[in-house]
Amino acid sequence: MMTSYDPLELLTTAEMSAADRLTIASGAPGSYLMAQAGAAVALEAEHMLGRALGRRTGRIAIFCGPGNNGGDGFAAAERLLARGCQVEVGLLGPLEKLTGDAALAAKAWRGPVSPIEALSLDGVELAIDALFGAGLARGLDGLARETVLRLNDWSAATGRPVLAVDVPSGLDGSSGQVQGVAVKAKTTVTFFRRKPGHLLLPGRVLCGETILAQIGISDEVLALIAPRAMANKPGLWSRVFPVPRVDGHKYTRGHALILSGGLARTGAARLAARGALRAGAGLVTVATPAEALAVHAGALTAIMTLVCDDPNDLSKILEDRRKNAVVAGPGLGGAAHAKALVRALLQSGGAMSPPRGIVLDADVLTSFSGDAFGLAQEIRASGANVVLTPHEGEFARLFGDIDPHREGSWGDLQPQVDAPDALLLALSSASKLERVRAASALTGAVVLLKGPDTVVAAPDGRASIADDLPPWLATAGSGDVLAGMIGGLLAQGTPAFEAASAGVWLHGAAARHFGPGLIAEDIPESLPAVFRTLYESFFAQQV
Repeated sequence: MMTSYDPLELLTTAEMSAADRLTIASGAPGSYLMAQAGAAVALEAEHMLGRALGRRTGRIAIFCGPGNNGGDGFAAAERLLARGCQVEVGLLGPLEKLTGDAALAAKAWRGPVSPIEALSLDGVELAIDALFGAGLARGLDGLARETVLRLNDWSAATGRPVLAVDVPSGLDGSSGQVQGVAVKAKTTVTFFRRKPGHLLLPGRVLCGETILAQIGISDEVLALIAPRAMANKPGLWSRVFPVPRVDGHKYTRGHALILSGGLARTGAARLAARGALRAGAGLVTVATPAEALAVHAGALTAIMTLVCDDPNDLSKILEDRRKNAVVAGPGLGGAAHAKALVRALLQSGGAMSPPRGIVLDADVLTSFSGDAFGLAQEIRASGANVVLTPHEGEFARLFGDIDPHREGSWGDLQPQVDAPDALLLALSSASKLERVRAASALTGAVVLLKGPDTVVAAPDGRASIADDLPPWLATAGSGDVLAGMIGGLLAQGTPAFEAASAGVWLHGAAARHFGPGLIAEDIPESLPAVFRTLYESFFAQQV
């Protein structure tokens, strides 16, 4: 059955295999699950033909692989044939080598089976890719590679679509990475829950529109699997989202402090400050060098200013524990200065309860390039709720060149890290999800790696992946606003993982609301409309 709901859980290929096993162990035959999967694929194929031709006719070519993905293809072929469609099936490898449920599905198919290289695409209106599923662990080669390239060339030349079963063949369902080559699908039908690879790039692009189908696996298996990756949607963080209260006031909504750079670098701090204020912080102050005070004072209204020329000034400012969230990095300036300020910031929290929320972004991350161990030790010693917000370049500079064998590298950090060798290996993984999780486990901070598929990870392994960020966000200053928004949510007491995830979603929603032509200044000004919709959808009884 196709679904219109959008569940949060994302299952790795291993977790999806566990869901299958648990369901079969509970008494549902694997052949039944395969038949349901084939029915879902067949239904979407009919819809695609109907959309393309205005009628549910047209020749369909189904490319089946040697495993269960191919079995799904055979099950779809039988259902389409029963519905009166013109269907032809090709198989990669000998028919007699099929085993298990795939062999049963092939046996139930009433039509001929061609060698895959002999399956013609002439006159075909729709091709179905049922070669390999999400668990493919190696690059495609030989005839499999040739078949994928043939499907892609045919689709590009004719403009006719490919429908993928589970994931486009050649795509790793857990990482979204291509194993050599991969099919470029118009639509993908997957089952029970999406995989991370449906959201992570380049997988999201290769999948086209992803349709989720329910095939008889109960949601009860999720409690046993305990997935830790989620789609970044309001349902993930709405429980702890800071909703204004009738009896609240500005002091109960927190005080965010934004650190500014010198005279020539003030714009980034103002963007972050505006983001924090629009995100709901009750008060926002820009801590600025004296040389830039007049610039800030002349440009800011509801946002206050304080002079902060050096780490000693910052330490004195932070003696006021009402300033419970700090954003450091946007436009902050040179490495030595930024590093000194961050050390003062991380040492300022003491025994604050709850701990101060801190966002480290941009110049701060660059200042620690190659010194991820040092930053991790400072963060862990601080007791603060820290969020790191690198883009890919900053992430590579911070975590890409660390040398665990250099004298003094680990310091006192290694005993605090589980499986340190595996963690360091994961930092260079092809999987964005695993890299961010490793960075979070190393530093003890929530790490947000920006991009169209922004990933947020917490030290306990929880992760969120964004799947709907618009391209308009690729504009100067956008990241500064995001850092400020997260700081504004931290100021209101939102836990760090939820603050980072909610900040990403709100950032994208504001950009979608504004649309093409967006510049960074438009993002905070689009937030009121986003909040209005969010409150009406999730918090109507609380506002």
